[in-house]
Amino acid sequence: MLLLSGPNISGNEWKYVKDCLDTGWVSSVGAYVEKFEKMTAEFTGAKFAVATSSGTTALHICLILNDIQRDDYVIAPNVTFVASINAIKYTNADPILIDVDEHTWQMDLDLLEKFLSGETEIKNGNSIYKKDGRKIKAIMPVHVLGNMCDMGRLLHISKKYNLIVIEDATEALGSYYKNKHAGTFGLMGTFSYNGNKIITTGGGGMIITDNEALAKKAKHVTTQAKSDPFEYMHDEIGYNYRLVNTAAAMGVGQMELLPEFLKRKREIIAFYKKEMEAVGDISFQKIDDDVNPNWWLPTIMTEKQKQVLKILNENKMQSRPFWVPMNKLPMFKNNLYYTKDDRSDYIYQKCLSIPCSTNITDDQLASVVLKIKEVY
Repeated sequence: MLLLSGPNISGNEWKYVKDCLDTGWVSSVGAYVEKFEKMTAEFTGAKFAVATSSGTTALHICLILNDIQRDDYVIAPNVTFVASINAIKYTNADPILIDVDEHTWQMDLDLLEKFLSGETEIKNGNSIYKKDGRKIKAIMPVHVLGNMCDMGRLLHISKKYNLIVIEDATEALGSYYKNKHAGTFGLMGTFSYNGNKIITTGGGGMIITDNEALAKKAKHVTTQAKSDPFEYMHDEIGYNYRLVNTAAAMGVGQMELLPEFLKRKREIIAFYKKEMEAVGDISFQKIDDDVNPNWWLPTIMTEKQKQVLKILNENKMQSRPFWVPMNKLPMFKNNLYYTKDDRSDYIYQKCLSIPCSTNITDDQLASVVLKIKEVY
C-alpha cells in the first residue's frame, strides 16, 4: 500500500528513543521534552512552547486557559477535522460554524464579518449573540491542509468584536502568512504530531504562545497541577496531558528533518500540479499570495471524486475523501451553521487527498497520476 501520508523515520529518531530506554527516562519528565519544546519555539518564532499528549488536548487546554466555559460560543469553520469542535464541546461551550471559501477552503471572512455585524452586539465589552444573549468569546481559525486565510483581516475582525484568537494550526507546521509562522498570530496556537502529520511523534501536540503566564499555566495544568516537587499536592483541577519523553525524543529527530520534509512536500505538489494541469476538471486548493503553506496533504477537487477514489484505492494507492462537514455530524447538526450556499458540502462531495508521504518517489508519484488519468 502506497500510504496517503505515512511517517518518514529516517534520522536520529531510533538513537534518541534508545537513549530514553537506556537511561530509563521514558515518562513525562526528561530532557527530550524540553528540547522538543525549545526547537519548536525557535522554529516558529514563538517565545514559549508546551508539549502535550495530542493536538486535541492542546486545543482543550488553550480553551480552558482562556476561560471558555458552559454556554459560551466559539466560532470555528465548518470544514475541519472533528477534533477542533470536540475540544470546544469538552468545555461545555458551543461552536458557531462558519462556512468556508470555495477556493481556499478556509473560513470565509466575508461571511464571518456579515454574521458578526448582523447577528451580534457588544455589551460590557463582550460580543453577544443577539438571538439568545450568550457570549461569543473566541474564534478558532483552522489552517486547513496547511493553508491559511487572511490573518491580518481575521485579527482586525477579532479585535473589533473582542474575540480571543486560538489558532488550530495542527496541520500547519511550516506554514507562513507574510513570513510569520502559523500559530503565532493568536493568543495561543496548537500543532499535532499524529502519525500522518508532516512530522510525527506517533501522537502528541504542542501549544505555542508569546504569553509567559499562559505558557507556565499550560505546563502546570497539563501535569495534573502538581504544586509540590515532593508531596502530592495539587492546587487546582489538572489534566494528564503531557507528552512523554520517548515521544519527544522522536519529535526531536523529526524536527531535525523538518526542513527536508518541507522541501519534499513542495516538490510533490509541484509534480502533481504540473502533471495534472489539464486533466479533466481537476483543480487544487487556492493559495493566496501572502501564504506560504507546508502542503501537508495535497488535495484535488473534481466531479469524479468517487471514481478517482475507487481506482486509486483499488490499486493500493491510499486516498481519502475530505472530512464530513461538522454540521453533517449527528452531534453537531443542531449547532448554529452560518452559510450562504453550503460550500462546505460541495467541497466534501468533490475533494479527495492523494498520496504524499515525504519518502514517496517520483516514480510512485507518476504512477498515481497515471491511475488518475485513467478516469478521464
